[in-house]
Amino acid sequence: MTSEHIVQSFDDDLKRLDNIIAEMGGLAETQLANAIDAMVRRDNALAEQVIQSDKRIDALEREVDDLAVKMLALRHPLANDLRIVITALKTSGIVERIGDYAKNIAKRSVAISQTPPIGPTKTIARMGAQVQTMIKDVLDSYMARDADKADRVRASDSEVDLLHTSLFREILTYMMEDPRNISSCTHLLFVAKNIERIGDHATNIAENVHYLVHGNLPAEKRVKEDQSSYTVVGTEGNGE
Repeated sequence: MTSEHIVQSFDDDLKRLDNIIAEMGGLAETQLANAIDAMVRRDNALAEQVIQSDKRIDALEREVDDLAVKMLALRHPLANDLRIVITALKTSGIVERIGDYAKNIAKRSVAISQTPPIGPTKTIARMGAQVQTMIKDVLDSYMARDADKADRVRASDSEVDLLHTSLFREILTYMMEDPRNISSCTHLLFVAKNIERIGDHATNIAENVHYLVHGNLPAEKRVKEDQSSYTVVGTEGNGE
């Protein structure tokens, strides 16, 4: 009877880990959506709400840490159960970072709201929507233990990388054409990079799901299409 109770208690802890990750993921997804919405609508009240709400994600990460340490110390899980605990620990840290990036975007949106609107804002919103879809799909794959869906999310990151490279070039062009755009465009560059990094973190979760299901990481190396670090926008007619 005692043995059955221990097994049931451990199963309850495993379910609790999943529930916390699901709650964290839902909050992070909402945080990103609200941060981008605040930027587009120039809504500083919404941006401040995003900044303050990040504390809840931080608290949930600590809860995952405490529960996972307790399970490792008391239960000594093996095989698949051990993978669940390890994956939950790694994934909660990644989701917490996604929340931090969303908070950073919200902070930038406050500064952007004080400058005249410019075109790249809409492109950033489209890039943000792609990444939101990645987060939703990868969290669904985590809860369903669906490695195939996770692998598709991982593959879709290349689209975000390509859009980020294009956006980087577009923003630099706006800065060169009118120096008055430099302040707002600089903030937009950081926002775009934050969104691109969130996409990278979504692919990290996808790799965690692959490991959880198969016991190993994907064999194929992740393809990185982001060329912004090498992008140079030249000027014409410089008088030389």
